[in-house]
Amino acid sequence: MTETAKGARFTEVGRVAVTVADQDRALEFYVGTLGFEKRADIPFGDGHRWIEVAPAGAPTGIALVLPREGGQGPGYDTGIILTSEDIDADHAALRERGVDTDQEVQRWGAPVPPMFSFRDADGNGVMVVENG
Repeated sequence: MTETAKGARFTEVGRVAVTVADQDRALEFYVGTLGFEKRADIPFGDGHRWIEVAPAGAPTGIALVLPREGGQGPGYDTGIILTSEDIDADHAALRERGVDTDQEVQRWGAPVPPMFSFRDADGNGVMVVENG
């Protein structure tokens, strides 16, 4: 007789957290500079805020969180990969807005899609990959 392991009942990646030093500055970057929508900005506890942003219509959001005591501070590679429909236009637009991006779009050849990285207001790295 064999046993079947039961997994957790996870249904999706609902959000990822990015550690920031200043939530207002991060909110301005993600909404004002990147054009994300603000999904939540809710005060809780003793002066804390739960802030979520995301590209319009995206199922997964980004929570902009302050560092926890003893936790990782800002300025790291987040592992977040955003999808672009036009990588060259998005790269140019971010550079025009003063975003710290890679100098150029990386093109490795098929089957690897074109990609570049940028850093947010706290130096957190985010990758952008062309859909296709």
